[in-house]
Amino acid sequence: MEKIYLAALQMVAGIGRAHLTSLVSFFGSAQQAWQASKRDLFLCRCLDDALYNKLLIHQENTDIYKLASEWEKSGIHICSVNDSEYPELLLQTFNPPYVFYYRGKLPTTENCVAIVGARRASAYGKNVATMLAAELAEANIWVVSGAARGIDTAAHQGALTKGYTIAVLGCGVDVAYPPENSKLLAHIAECGAVVSEYPPKTVAHPGQFPARNRIINGLSRGVIVVEAAEKSGALITADFALEEGRDVFAVPGSIFSPSSKGTHNLIKQGAKLVESSTDILEEYHLHLGKNEPMKLELSIEEELVYKTLSYESPVGIEDIIINTKLQTTIVPYILLQLQLRGLAIEQSGKRYLRIAKEGI
Repeated sequence: MEKIYLAALQMVAGIGRAHLTSLVSFFGSAQQAWQASKRDLFLCRCLDDALYNKLLIHQENTDIYKLASEWEKSGIHICSVNDSEYPELLLQTFNPPYVFYYRGKLPTTENCVAIVGARRASAYGKNVATMLAAELAEANIWVVSGAARGIDTAAHQGALTKGYTIAVLGCGVDVAYPPENSKLLAHIAECGAVVSEYPPKTVAHPGQFPARNRIINGLSRGVIVVEAAEKSGALITADFALEEGRDVFAVPGSIFSPSSKGTHNLIKQGAKLVESSTDILEEYHLHLGKNEPMKLELSIEEELVYKTLSYESPVGIEDIIINTKLQTTIVPYILLQLQLRGLAIEQSGKRYLRIAKEGI
């Protein structure tokens, strides 16, 4: 029960790692601090008057046992710095959370790499993030990201096709943000972990995301930035990585795209340029496995359609018909077959993109 008392104390706005450490040190445990008399709490001077009053109000309104029961039913676990399962890489950072919450299972390996980038990502960026994440996951690397729209979502989706991923949220682990990622987060909780230092039911707020980014970095040996404008939030994660001595990687993009400015600046500053998962695996002396490059066995019509598709710009079905000169009725069937084989993906407006696969 000690962890539920730690969590209850941390739920008071303003009580952070330093206050928790002081309270536990003074009273001997979080439970004793929670159950201390008003007089003892006041005299310990671990909290200023404002926090002291906030804690008293919070205690009156909180049923510890009910809270523990609700979280258990929701599959929400608590991890503190005193637990053996607390990720070692995160523990080594300057300001690791004293307590964090998670759904799913925590990694038992330090082979974790973050993939972050623009929310308004291009088809090229999402394609690259999906490919890298899938290949890293296949090499038993846990892919860490922030479950945001764009690159983060693509990275989680790619990792789930081959292995495990961790979503670090800027809200409670029982809050789906963005809303459209509700099913994705549920899937991640089954095949990895959904993590947050914010208590359950905490709604997303812009001010909480920079702190979330330090945890993404803290869980990871290195951070890969895929598409980032000059003032992108992904660069905050890269900054945390540099401050903690973690590796920073960057994927190059078009010189004409504003979303490449941030990544290109990172490369200029010494970030390792990434063209494939091999660049990451070599850095950590890991291996993907020596599989033979995929040999495409396509019919003449399938090859015509496949070659029409681009890795970067989605192509409309009408343009495919015009460029291939194939019958209108056969092209949708071929596109479906390419999707089922993992060679293409449908975008909005019946537009199609070739899926990046190393070795093809």
